[in-house]
Amino acid sequence: MSADAPAQPGPVPPGHAPPARADAAAWLAVAAGTLGALMATLDISIVNSSLPTIQGEIGASGSEGTWISTAYLVAEIVIIPLSGWLERLFGLRTFLLIATTLFVSFSMVCGFSNTLPMMIIGRVGQGFTGGALIPTAMTIIATRLPREQQPIGNAAFGATAIMGPVVGPVVGGWLTENVSWHYAFFINLPVGITLLTLLIVAMPHQRPKWDLLRQADWCGIAGLAMGLGAMTVVLEEGQREQWFSSSEIRWLTLVSVMGFALLFLGQATANKPVIRLRLLLDRQFGSVVVMVTAVGMVMYGTSYVIPQFLAGIAGYNSLQSGEVVLLSGLPMMLMMPVTPWLVRNVDIRIAVTFGMSMLALSAWLETDLTSLSTGTAFADSQLIRGVGSVFSMMFMNQAAIRSVGPDQASDASGLYNTARNLGGSLALATIGVIQDHRIWLHSRRIEESLSANSDTVQAYMQQQSASLGGSDAAYQSLGGLIQTQALTMTYADLFWLLTVAIICVTPLALFLRPLPKNQPMSMGH
Repeated sequence: MSADAPAQPGPVPPGHAPPARADAAAWLAVAAGTLGALMATLDISIVNSSLPTIQGEIGASGSEGTWISTAYLVAEIVIIPLSGWLERLFGLRTFLLIATTLFVSFSMVCGFSNTLPMMIIGRVGQGFTGGALIPTAMTIIATRLPREQQPIGNAAFGATAIMGPVVGPVVGGWLTENVSWHYAFFINLPVGITLLTLLIVAMPHQRPKWDLLRQADWCGIAGLAMGLGAMTVVLEEGQREQWFSSSEIRWLTLVSVMGFALLFLGQATANKPVIRLRLLLDRQFGSVVVMVTAVGMVMYGTSYVIPQFLAGIAGYNSLQSGEVVLLSGLPMMLMMPVTPWLVRNVDIRIAVTFGMSMLALSAWLETDLTSLSTGTAFADSQLIRGVGSVFSMMFMNQAAIRSVGPDQASDASGLYNTARNLGGSLALATIGVIQDHRIWLHSRRIEESLSANSDTVQAYMQQQSASLGGSDAAYQSLGGLIQTQALTMTYADLFWLLTVAIICVTPLALFLRPLPKNQPMSMGH
């Protein structure tokens, strides 16, 4: 599975066993689920290659632009653990109809946005509603298809889960270059109408269970939203607001601490906490969560940084940047048919170590970037990253589900997917902070190395002044050159940090227990 592919569904609850053979309505329901998952996963990355254009039109700086991606991920972090409870509360069809309608509506908000706050509101709404479409797709497969036909549904879902994040930058880039970036969001309108039609036709209505409202872990739900949301804002805005010298940052830090306190209170008092954090005490599951958080940082971080580098340094347009990102999807698609065999026959510790090593290698290959680097500089690293993603994510998904009992599989899956998205969210927030700091640092160091009394510097400035028509233009040219070099060095620093993050957590693969041989792949919600 890709980094964006959620875990597969868990044991089917009593009374929801699939039929002996799927009928046409069941396959239409599966098509609806996979279409919804495709739409949601596509929008995770569809803006990445278009971000420079979007930032320019809505008046956002490069560091502020990370919010356009971060807002979606933070909202998904909150909704993924809640999706199973919301599904039971409203009934599956009603829940999906609500989620799809709101997702399309928030997509329209994004498409019509002309300011950063309006765009962030739309992206938060997309994340809340789109995050619900991903795990429910696998619920449909588990409840509407018989066991012998579920591999077909799983393969269809696996293809969409991989295609969405990988194809997203290409689709967004093509629309930006040939139509307008607004249509990267407007494209969800026809897809959403098709999905609503399939849901109404193929999905049976289920009565809502309003009594579940009394059983909800409201402390945990509020704490999750407050803690993660406020923490992300602190990471994003702390550098610009001079950290704790700002009253806003101090208040948000307090909100984050209170949120996490409420989350832990829910752990102690609720019968069914929103996230069972005590699962982290299991050696294998805790190790997987730490590793998948680091992998999420690499996957989401690189898919954001690479288009930014290509647009800002190499002069690529949105479509060209998206095509470079697409390279990592090629190994994923080619390896999909053999993944079940790999799971059954390769030792999980060897597979995860190999996968994590490939991810570290892919990031390390990008630490020698120069201001003359183009998309070809990312070709090898992107292909290696695709291989590493398959080995690390596919095996860790199996380890996460098998490390807990069947009755806790859904909780484990929710925590696993939350950790993956949390890694991505932290990476995007941290990238903005590091980018501001390192650009300033590298610029000052380059300036310090250029002595005004140097014969070389004076000769260069005289030559530039003569060719550009004046000393003012020559100084502007020198300033632009310094900024370009500082930005290039900053991107190299970011890839170096991602390399170190993966290397530090890779030894945790030794804590994993071998998977049972010759058994089908586990299924988690």
